[in-house]
Amino acid sequence: MSEILPLSVPLNVPDARQPLPYDSYDAEGNAMSVVTEDAPRHARTAPIIGNLPLRNPNFTGRRDLLDRLHERLRTGTTAVLPEAIHGAGGVGKSQLAVEYVYRHQEDFDLIWYIPAEWPSQIQSALVSLAQRLDLRVPMTANTAVPAVLEALRRGQPTANWLLVFDNAEDPEDVEPFFPKGGTGRIVVTSRNSQWREKANSLPVDVFDRQESIELLRRRGTELSEDADRLAAALGDLPLAIEVAAAFCAETRIGADEYLARLRGALADIDEVAGSQQDYPTLAAAWKLSLNGLREQDPTALRLLQVCAFFAPEPISKALLAKPRSLRIDPELDALMRSPNRLNQAIRTIVRLSLARIDYRTNAFQLHRLVQRMLVAQLPPDDHERMRHAAHLLLAGNDPNRPDDAEHWWLYAELFPHIRASGAEHNMDDGVRALILNETKYLWRWGDHIGARALALGAHTAWTELGDEADPDTLRLAAWLSFMHFVVGDYDTAAELNARILPLYQQTFGENAEETLNVIGAIAADHRVAGDFAGALSRCEDVYRRSDRAYGADDPFTLRAAHNLAVSMRLSGLFGPALRLDERTHRCFVQVLGAEHADTLSTEGGINLDRRELGDYAAAHRSQESVVATARRVFQYEDHPDLLRQRLVLAGLRRKAGEHHAALDASSDVLRRFRSRYGPEYPDTVLAALTVSIDLRVTGNLRAAREAGEQAVEGMRALYGNDHPHTAAAEVDLAVTLRLLGESDRAKAIDQDALARLTGNLNDSHVLVIRARINLASDHFELGELQAAHDLDALSFAQCDEQLGSAHPTTLSCGANLAMDLRELGRPAESGTLFEEIIERFRTTLGVDHPATAAATAGVRANCDIDPLPL
Repeated sequence: MSEILPLSVPLNVPDARQPLPYDSYDAEGNAMSVVTEDAPRHARTAPIIGNLPLRNPNFTGRRDLLDRLHERLRTGTTAVLPEAIHGAGGVGKSQLAVEYVYRHQEDFDLIWYIPAEWPSQIQSALVSLAQRLDLRVPMTANTAVPAVLEALRRGQPTANWLLVFDNAEDPEDVEPFFPKGGTGRIVVTSRNSQWREKANSLPVDVFDRQESIELLRRRGTELSEDADRLAAALGDLPLAIEVAAAFCAETRIGADEYLARLRGALADIDEVAGSQQDYPTLAAAWKLSLNGLREQDPTALRLLQVCAFFAPEPISKALLAKPRSLRIDPELDALMRSPNRLNQAIRTIVRLSLARIDYRTNAFQLHRLVQRMLVAQLPPDDHERMRHAAHLLLAGNDPNRPDDAEHWWLYAELFPHIRASGAEHNMDDGVRALILNETKYLWRWGDHIGARALALGAHTAWTELGDEADPDTLRLAAWLSFMHFVVGDYDTAAELNARILPLYQQTFGENAEETLNVIGAIAADHRVAGDFAGALSRCEDVYRRSDRAYGADDPFTLRAAHNLAVSMRLSGLFGPALRLDERTHRCFVQVLGAEHADTLSTEGGINLDRRELGDYAAAHRSQESVVATARRVFQYEDHPDLLRQRLVLAGLRRKAGEHHAALDASSDVLRRFRSRYGPEYPDTVLAALTVSIDLRVTGNLRAAREAGEQAVEGMRALYGNDHPHTAAAEVDLAVTLRLLGESDRAKAIDQDALARLTGNLNDSHVLVIRARINLASDHFELGELQAAHDLDALSFAQCDEQLGSAHPTTLSCGANLAMDLRELGRPAESGTLFEEIIERFRTTLGVDHPATAAATAGVRANCDIDPLPL
């Protein structure tokens, strides 16, 4: 047996700088290189294999099951399940799958082994596969996972792949990570019988007697003559056979003595609680092995008891190399500070078959039933002490840098152990800091659902265990509110923010950063609720307090200024927003640099201000530069900040008259948002609306209608029917419907949308004016000329006052009003106004701009509404 690696070596990754805890190995454990799509098949020396556990050198029998598994895989997904009579496990499901892979690895070009108990584990494994395949996407869950599933579906780099989802529990949690299509194969191992309804099932029973005898004889000659009798006593349960064989081999006792001890252990088995009652023989066999471990090395037993509270996943020895100042347990502290002593303890545990060790990753792993047995046997006081020790060990490994991708591999390794150990119920400061950092990592890494689930569970536990006004509990509550907001649960976020604000004011003070951040979050709640005035008021309050408390040029104050400008734009205060954004941008450049994410975000805001003020050319030029810089800074085309800037650019290209370039950009952004976040995500819905407008102006009306209807439904689902964004999307859809000849329906939609916009905003808000201009065109198309004229006349006057005489919206309304006058038999007024408007079009947009050409040709103008970011 080779030596265990030094404790200073990071585990589960060959290079600690890599962000994920998985890599690829061949059958001997050697790291393997990627074989690209262009490489000739004959040049491939071995398949790509990732995260495969070590082969069991004592694997015995199962020939029929292996053959049946191979046959079932030809027809699709196969679930390896225990026979119902054997309940939760111990029959060797995972060992069967591992052995199958080793025997058939040459039958596949790509094999990836995926721990599947938690969705976050599945995502970690798939992200590592994306990295292994060198997919040019960020190695985050919400980018790499869709990319790798799509690559497998397309058969790139190979169509001959096998995915093994090990210990997959709920099919609803696991099935979303199956590639939809493709010619690859999937194996699932699970204790959940529901998989029988989802896949070809392969029930795994206990050994037949000859298999039991074969394993016992392989492990010790002393058992050869009595193997049949011993196998019968153990019920032919593979795990019990393995444990008994290891114990007899280690202690050199014969079958008679072992059976006598086994009968004694069975007599005491009523003391074993929980699901172990389903496995009395296995529980008794383990009781003997644990007693043997207690006799050989009591401290090793203590170590095993602590590890029993971790997940049944690899436990790296580096995880046990806790900080020297951390006090965990008197019996364990000395052990964990001595690499040689720790190595010796783990060797003893492994020899008794109480755990397996993988020298490639320098990690050991306990079977989940061993863990249950250990936990069930602990007295209450020891139970809590060992669980607390497990929590302290996890907290001692927190790098306290959840925003740094270089440490994500460690947070990924800690995650299943945090969940399995119930660390969210621990009130220790370090453990609570770990929980908060883990939720932040999950969010940064792209697992928003997992981040919310962990934060919600911890907040519920902390609130029940302590004071809701405790600073740690409040910080977690604010983060949980943000997670609700991120996943689109806006009402829950708003309710939580409203509840914690008084507690923040009481605990931290009125002007503390923490308190001001909560007020800022409440402003965002108002924006998504459509209350732009309420959001503006709160943003002004945060900005004033920040300015007084921290100074005008402090980054916190500058972010408050940026958020204030967002609310100003939504309220139609474009001039003040531009002036504030320009000052904020100058300060950001000085404080954070020109290429910082906050600086670029504010520069994009400046271009939105310019767009709304009608300066399309300057906004377009500047936004092209912003996108070029964002590409250089964020590096990946799928980065959400880059995609948002590109979506703004798409709208500005359209405003500048580059309609096809706008469609190319918005379509690509929509595809990437949909792939990364799904169709219901706010940015996806906003991109769908932009695409619908771009399709319309490029002449594809039917596709524009479909995209527009999807955008309306998406806005309604996100924000409700009365939100200005929903009404704006309906106005855009109505334009397409009118151009398709459905003017009656367009008019009805526009009338309803206009009424809601007027009620939520005010009669002179720019969104109300644009909706009214489009409603006037519906009247015009239906021959209701006087109604069209009256609406256009009102809107033209308001445009001139609110936006200025040269604003493109003013010019569009003026051109339409000239048409109204002409059709009403007032040619002189119409001609004078028309000539004046056309001259302004040429001056403002240029002679060659499509809007100028359309107005000159007498084509009625439409007012697109590009909803502003919330």
